[in-house]
Amino acid sequence: MSSSAQRLIADAVITCAPRVEVHRPGFIDIDDDGRVEGSGPLAVGPPTRSPETRMSGLLMPGLVNAHAHGPMTLLRGVGDGLSLERWLTEAIWPREAKLGPGDVRAGMLLASAEMLLAGVTASCEMYFADDELLDAVDATGGRVMCTPGVVGAVHLANLYEPGGRFAEISALHAARNEPEGRLRVGVAPHSAYDLPMPVVDDLASLARELECPLHIHIAETSDEGRDVEAEHGKRTVEVLAERGVLDGHVLAAHGVWLSDAEVELFAWHGTHVAHCPKSNMKLGSGVARLHDLTTAGVNVGLGTDGVASNDDLDLWQELQLAPLLARGTSGDPTRISARQALLMATRCGAEAIGMSDTGSLAPGSWADIIRIDLDNAAFTPIITDDDVVDRLVFAGGARYVTDTWVAGERVVEAGELLTVDTEAARADVQARAERLASDL
Repeated sequence: MSSSAQRLIADAVITCAPRVEVHRPGFIDIDDDGRVEGSGPLAVGPPTRSPETRMSGLLMPGLVNAHAHGPMTLLRGVGDGLSLERWLTEAIWPREAKLGPGDVRAGMLLASAEMLLAGVTASCEMYFADDELLDAVDATGGRVMCTPGVVGAVHLANLYEPGGRFAEISALHAARNEPEGRLRVGVAPHSAYDLPMPVVDDLASLARELECPLHIHIAETSDEGRDVEAEHGKRTVEVLAERGVLDGHVLAAHGVWLSDAEVELFAWHGTHVAHCPKSNMKLGSGVARLHDLTTAGVNVGLGTDGVASNDDLDLWQELQLAPLLARGTSGDPTRISARQALLMATRCGAEAIGMSDTGSLAPGSWADIIRIDLDNAAFTPIITDDDVVDRLVFAGGARYVTDTWVAGERVVEAGELLTVDTEAARADVQARAERLASDL
């Protein structure tokens, strides 16, 4: 994919660079490399020789999905009504054991398409068959932090052997990580309850050595840490902190059941959290302490989790649920403003997944941009700049996304994905999902 210098002009532009600023009308200048050269109010925009494209509606940074298992489009909605432990052992793992060549690529291709159409330009993925996952995102034109998952039942037997998961991750990072590109590679131990603590230590050391994010599930359910606590006499985050696991760039998925001390440890170590409200509610896992986390100074992004426990990859729902749950569970309507929530879905999410060069319209950031159609009742009336942000967060949604650019290249136009055949992708996933569900 290639880009060319251009200026986009719209009725409104939101920057998130670093604050949520609204410019009506506004402009975005994109350079030849697909990066943002500048943005702001049109009235004070500098002269440009680049081609200008004027459009109605709102332009803003693409959303960032901070925790996902995209290939699970193959398992959409399975095991509804089961607890997390039963959901994994009875619904998910038996199907994943049947995954074959091409399945992960097919699942991720549909997931990436679904996200781009919804205005989600980047995601952090934890799964397997990582080359297939990266190939799929490369085909759609999306952006991804691929964090190869390490699961005890699958990888422990030969983890350290030649060709084992440890070597696979190192080789994948060497071959596929693009420090300045769309495809990047991290490390993902599933959790401290699934893997022996020395293995988590080694994977954390590998992430620090590779200078990439460590992506790990932490405190998703109320009882998942009981074995760790029984063995070590301390809560999971305390154990991880003492062993140095939190010393690098760590992204903790969920963080629902954190103590006050664990919240403070996350803040002290600069640990990022991916808040996944819809998945957590659907599995009955609880509601994360979002206000306490942000008040303590923890950077929080928003994630959908996999569609097996969410049913879709529509980050707009997380964007709405995050502030609503924070307010509803506390009785305090001032908790988590619309502007805070919007930053979580954009710049904060990008920082959480180790891609701080997206998620905003700051100069030098990748021009990952989406257009929102404002010509409908959900955005009427708009009087003030605050109205724009409020409507976007509490009345907006994927259905209002019309266009998506990644690195300055338009990949969605007028609601149509330009890079891959979405109907063919759906048909492929349907056929493969039927195979995975057979004889279960």
